[in-house]
Order: sequence, then structure tokens, then C-alpha cells
Amino acid sequence: MNRKKSLYGTLLYVVLSTALTTANAKVHVYKYTRADGSVVFSDLKPKTSHFQTLKFDCYACNVHSLVDWKKTPLYKKYTLQIANASTKYGLDKALIRAVIHAESSFNPHAISKVGAQGLMQLMPATAKELGVKKPMSVIENIDGGTRYLKKLLDQFGGNISHATAAYNAGPSTVKKYNGIPPYKETKAYVRRIGILYKRYQNQ
Repeated sequence: MNRKKSLYGTLLYVVLSTALTTANAKVHVYKYTRADGSVVFSDLKPKTSHFQTLKFDCYACNVHSLVDWKKTPLYKKYTLQIANASTKYGLDKALIRAVIHAESSFNPHAISKVGAQGLMQLMPATAKELGVKKPMSVIENIDGGTRYLKKLLDQFGGNISHATAAYNAGPSTVKKYNGIPPYKETKAYVRRIGILYKRYQNQ
């Protein structure tokens, strides 16, 4: 293996792990080259205009996450928007918060490497189906994501584990395996949402 690539990969892992262990975790990691030719990875946006934005999967999907999900600080952001969506679709506010936390760590500008956008990480096709015209809008994203989550809960008989697995891996995948798919990322995601959900209920 190329020694430089190996070193860059290690540096990237360290930066990403550090970013994801903080309460205000960044979804984006920036890569740029200094004047001396050295490559830098950082979760802070560089001042130079020549940089590359690296994108990653949802916040809680990282199986190597160092976050202590039972102790990581909870968020109190977007109270009104979440309350409105909760009332509109008859969904527990704590569950909406847990999904937002797991998907984007409450970063409204989050974009995953596969193109999911905003707080509840809506895929472009899903956003279009839900009539969400501005997926990076806090109000539209929370409304659309909550409506989609409610749809999945209805589809899977109110089973939160199956509904959140479907939110992550797709409803057809959950149907295929008749439950949570055997994917490490999805299993970690569902488990962490369960932890966050209970914590937000007791907040």
C-alpha cells in the first residue's frame, strides 16, 4: 500500500473520530493541500478557497464511533418545529429528536456521501415524493422526515426498531429480512436511536 495514502487514511480516521465524539459533531471533513505540499484533514472549514469536502454517512451509522450514546449531551434545538410536526403527524417528539440526533447530530447543513440532506437526512427521491422542495430548510426537512417516519411506523405496525431500520436501510430491505437487516451500520443505528429515544423521553 502507498505509504502516503496509508498515512492520509489514518489522519482522516483520527479527524473524523474526533469530530464525531463531540456534542456539536461536524458531518463534513475538509481536505486541502498546504503550500509545502502536505495534505491536511480538518473538521474546520479552511480559509483557502481550494479544498475538498469529504462526506460521510449518518452520524449514528459509524460502527467505529467513540461516542458514549448513553452520556452524550442531548439537544434542545428546533423545539417549535419538532412540536408542530409531532402534533401534525401524531408522533412522539422524543422519537423525532432521536432520529434527528442519529441522522445529523442536529446539523441542518448535513449532506451524506450518498446525497441525503438536512436534519433528517432526506434522500432527493424521498424528498421529492414527500413534496419537500427545500430539503435544507429546517421546517420542511423536519416536516417531511417526520411524515416519512410516521409512514414507516404505520407500515411496520408501530415497531420502532423496524421503522427506524427502514428509515436507514429502506423498507424493502426490512421486508426482505423480515426485520432489522444484518448490516453492522443499520444495527448500530437502530440500537443508538433506541438509546437516544429513551433519553429524550426523560429529558
